[in-house]
Amino acid sequence: MWTGTFFALAAGLMWGLVFVAPLLLPQYPAALLSFARYLAFGLIALPLAWLDRRRLREFTRGDWIEALKLSTIGNLLYYLCLAAAIQRAGGPLPTMIIGTLPVVIAICSNLRDGARDGQLPWLRLAPSLVLIGSGIGLVNHVEIGALRADANADVGRYALGALLAIGAVVCWTWYPMRNADWLRAHADRSPRTWATAQGIATLPLAAFGFVAFWLWNVSTGQVFEMPFGPTPQRFIGLMLAIGLLASWLGTLCWNEASQRLPTTLVGQLIVFETVSALSYAFVLRGRGPEPETLAGVALLIAGVVWALRVRPEPMAAEGHAT
Repeated sequence: MWTGTFFALAAGLMWGLVFVAPLLLPQYPAALLSFARYLAFGLIALPLAWLDRRRLREFTRGDWIEALKLSTIGNLLYYLCLAAAIQRAGGPLPTMIIGTLPVVIAICSNLRDGARDGQLPWLRLAPSLVLIGSGIGLVNHVEIGALRADANADVGRYALGALLAIGAVVCWTWYPMRNADWLRAHADRSPRTWATAQGIATLPLAAFGFVAFWLWNVSTGQVFEMPFGPTPQRFIGLMLAIGLLASWLGTLCWNEASQRLPTTLVGQLIVFETVSALSYAFVLRGRGPEPETLAGVALLIAGVVWALRVRPEPMAAEGHAT
């Protein structure tokens, strides 16, 4: 239990970095950020795939198709929505919407996976969900107040950012549940190899997307400087760092956690990503969070700790032999 929690914490710390890139690269289109991030991830995965080639040969065509699906929705589409949301609504609002993932995934997986993992009793799960939801609400209240106080705020732009963040939530509600399905069904496979396989599956998609964006940029006469934009060193450095830490190593840690913990609890542990992303956002702002924000973060952590004390219970059989 605690080993799985440690891996989930490590994944959250690294995944929080993905919220930083759109803030540090505001001139870069979200599509380019998504394609470049996963192009870097795929290139990093190539030498890892060579070292792990024996295990990768064991994957069937169905395994590679599953890796492609996970990569398309959980990687490219998710980050496209998230980066676009951050660029339109700023860091905190999308972070708070993404912060609802622990609640959304916990509810969905408890409904779907009770027979496999055992069901966390709703009455015992409810306090942790209430704590997490309250924490997210407190932090979100502060950000909404700041938005209302800004006379120059573009409400339509913020609303679009919120909708894009909801799209990211949909992608990442589907991803961890589907990813856990494969890992549980292949307990003999290495989570490290599965993370590398997803990187390899992402590479051709990201490369095609990057080239297609470049061609579109040229054909439509856009002023954006391809291939690396106005700050190439920062762009390349951030993409490589996120590709290695957030995409590959973060996925590896998440896979390790997914093999050790029930999906319902793993879903709640995504709260570590929210806390990390908020911390990084306030560092970039150059000021500390409001007391209400700190109280919200404390509630988030308390909700996670509470959830770890709840144990799944086998579901009662629908019928019994007499």
